[in-house]
Amino acid sequence: MTAITLQPRPTDPSVDHAIQAIVDGASTAETCNTDLAAGPWTFDDRPGYGPGSSMGDVIPTGSPRQGELPQSYRDASPEELDARIVAAKAALGDRAVVLGHFYQREEVVRHADYVGDSFQLANAALEHPDAEAIVFCGVHFMAETADLLSQPQQSVILPNLAAGCSMADMADIDQVEECWEQLEDVYGDMDAVDADGLVPVIPVTYMNSSAAIKGFVGRHGGIVCTSSNARTVLEWAFARGRRVLFFPDQHLGRNTAKAMGVPLEQMPMWNPRKPLGGSSAQELDDARVILWHGFCSVHRRFSVDQIDKARAEHPGVRVIVHPECPMAVVDAADESGSTDYIRRAIEGATEPTTFAIGTEVNLVQRLAADNPQHEIFCLDPVVCPCSTMYRIHPGYLAWVLEGLVDGEVRNRIVVPDDVAEPARLALERMLAAKPPEARPSDWTNAS
Repeated sequence: MTAITLQPRPTDPSVDHAIQAIVDGASTAETCNTDLAAGPWTFDDRPGYGPGSSMGDVIPTGSPRQGELPQSYRDASPEELDARIVAAKAALGDRAVVLGHFYQREEVVRHADYVGDSFQLANAALEHPDAEAIVFCGVHFMAETADLLSQPQQSVILPNLAAGCSMADMADIDQVEECWEQLEDVYGDMDAVDADGLVPVIPVTYMNSSAAIKGFVGRHGGIVCTSSNARTVLEWAFARGRRVLFFPDQHLGRNTAKAMGVPLEQMPMWNPRKPLGGSSAQELDDARVILWHGFCSVHRRFSVDQIDKARAEHPGVRVIVHPECPMAVVDAADESGSTDYIRRAIEGATEPTTFAIGTEVNLVQRLAADNPQHEIFCLDPVVCPCSTMYRIHPGYLAWVLEGLVDGEVRNRIVVPDDVAEPARLALERMLAAKPPEARPSDWTNAS
């Protein structure tokens, strides 16, 4: 985890400022939706994920909605909101800890006590047992995870309840339970151990999934993974099962397993809307990794054409992409790795380097501002942040922090006990599966 300070940067890391400039006509750049310039409270009473990369994704019925933010927060200037957040944090002291994901907007991240990816922030939630409240500036499944790992007396708060995740919503518990029943028809007793000491299949869920899905995994001998430890987790799973059922992100599963030598023909796709996921019983029997038909709309925007253009315009460019990108993009890049891997790769470069990065634009602009010795740009020229991460705004952060100062817990996230126990078991397995400190050969493509 890295602490963020309010020190000025040589360049402006704010994606919001970039979008405002586009909308005002002060910039010739392009954004995927000019509605991003509005306050996210504008969309709290509308269905959908909001403007941004996930705006075309179908949101499930009954997804959490955010109530109306009081007018004083909607009308406050950025400077006023900054001052109110700083004052509230000072008043709360060690009673509250603010966690910020790498993809959060700069105006929120600057107030975070710890910044990291989902794996790091899960550990941060564990490391602050004395805080009365954990304010999680991320998305819903991350706040659920913090609630699972925190102490019973601690409150976990999500500043905007509408900050969900379209990828996580692509695998719901009913679909996964139905998948498991169909796989039982193919494999027989799921608890039966073969001559090699392996069960037929081990379920592995990406961190980007609901607590209910994590609970399912925990009940069936499985484990959670993040992009930081996906390979370590698959190694854990293959030591226990003949196959892996990997959900909800097909691309992370495919890219990780391919790097481990699993042939593509042994990685059938499971489409929950088709019998046997759209595969034959023989294909499932031959499978090593069954991939769920899910994806990240942020990372699906990146393309091989963008990489080709970057190489043509910037000879010697170093291209690093996230493993949630499609396989062709990962194969065309020089390297792929988690958000923290990308950060460490840039910070570890000893000579001035040009980097083309394929991940969420808030992180890319922050890396560019923090590392002025390098030229760093996002592969996608269109400014299109994560729709749901962008729902967290300083207005909501000020609102929940000032609520804590007044003795009121707003937007508390609570996982029911019947789900929490098995989900916690799956998460504890994940936290024990620590990846090696440095493993560049896992993600570096041969040149």
